[in-house]
Amino acid sequence: MSQSGQLFDSNCMTLTRFVLASQRQVPGATGDLSQLLSSIQTAVKAIQTAVRKAGIAKLHGISGETNIQGEEVKKLDILSNELFINMLKSSFTTCLLVSEENDNVIEVETEKQGKYIVCFDPLDGSSNIDCLVSIGSIFGIWKKTSNGTPQSSDVLKPGKELVAAGYALYGSATMMVLSLGKGVNGFMYDPSIGEFILTDPNMTIPQRGKIYSINEGYSHLWDPAITEYVRLKKDPNAGKPYGARYVGSMVADVHRTIKYGGIFMYPATSASPKGKLRLLYECIPMAYLVSQAGGMATNGKIPILDIMPENIHQRAPIFLGSKDDVGDIMKIIEKHSK
Repeated sequence: MSQSGQLFDSNCMTLTRFVLASQRQVPGATGDLSQLLSSIQTAVKAIQTAVRKAGIAKLHGISGETNIQGEEVKKLDILSNELFINMLKSSFTTCLLVSEENDNVIEVETEKQGKYIVCFDPLDGSSNIDCLVSIGSIFGIWKKTSNGTPQSSDVLKPGKELVAAGYALYGSATMMVLSLGKGVNGFMYDPSIGEFILTDPNMTIPQRGKIYSINEGYSHLWDPAITEYVRLKKDPNAGKPYGARYVGSMVADVHRTIKYGGIFMYPATSASPKGKLRLLYECIPMAYLVSQAGGMATNGKIPILDIMPENIHQRAPIFLGSKDDVGDIMKIIEKHSK
């Protein structure tokens, strides 16, 4: 409590204030990125409200019904996608959008176009809605570099060219985690004032953790290297065994990995030889955040951020987390590849 007896900090660092202050230090900044991130904030606030009342409003898994106005009731993932698209288009800062929910690149109307490209998963882990498990939204922001009319090829850029990336986590509280290329910061949503407040400045992933995270239901489909690594993490003769944690929502699993350290793995399998997670709007933004937090992210051969995407819904295997833990599995993969 402050000296004046108020229950809140009258000089709190909001997400908007943080972004504005960060952009002031960038030579030639126009304010467009601040405007873009503000539109994402608005979408996230609306989604978190919908998530909180999904059960009551029948937003999870139920579509085809009509409400009292005669409008179709939309599923939560469809609603989230529309919120992201509408907010981003109306920010006048974007030209191309890629969504997990849309087959093709979305081109913003010419009169509303700006210089940024946003790739996003509007509701990651949406299959977990019905059982109240944490879900989230993921986004990555690139800058258009070509001249003239934006092309689909403008979207296919490696993660090392990202301008910013982040995710929103809808859990016991709502949090936005963001990197503008200079570290990672976490902002908790305060519903009493309707703002995201800086609560986790300079998030840093431990050099080594004590947790491994993988869907072991697919163990019969793993490569021998993955099988060996997971066996070693359980073997008391190979050191203190790791704890196993797997939520099934990438945002929740990666957030825990950044906070506590360890490794998150979604490898290629014999059934999905190219991996399962999407490169542009899942792997790349998360790899960027983990790398900015001092960790590592790889597809098992090269850093995720070095991969040149070939199509907008391309899949990739991913191993991300603490540097030492990712280094361990890289050594085993390398050994098995010889």
